[in-house]
Amino acid sequence: MDSDTHRRALRAGFTLFEMIIVIAILGLLVALVAPRLTGNLEKSKVTTTKTQIANLSASIEQFYLEVGRYPTSDEGLAALIARPQSVPEEKWNGPYTEKDVLPRDGWDRPFEYDPPSDSNNNRYVIRSLGADGLPGGEKTNADLTNRT
Repeated sequence: MDSDTHRRALRAGFTLFEMIIVIAILGLLVALVAPRLTGNLEKSKVTTTKTQIANLSASIEQFYLEVGRYPTSDEGLAALIARPQSVPEEKWNGPYTEKDVLPRDGWDRPFEYDPPSDSNNNRYVIRSLGADGLPGGEKTNADLTNRT
């Protein structure tokens, strides 16, 4: 092998410096794109939860129209999928949800249900505690209800 061929063979690959530059550029791209992707994931969980709350509200209203009252706190949302003993068979036309299981919020937690009372202006409340699972919060940690 002559010296020109040998030099071309050495130059054919990437240098260590070039590899470091490529890795740095890929790292920057990941750093810029990853937060946007996770932000969209959290937004989709919020949207899913709002949709589930709207569906549960419609189911509760259907229960009310057929039974003549809202589920009690003891019955909870389970009254939408199984007839409570206090409801006559001829009045209950459930289940009132698409599936025979209650939906869960975007963070895979059960929804909370408060029946109508003086403290909530005689309206029922369906609630998800948001991403953190704690009352209150901001942004994706904020509580989501059928009243917000």
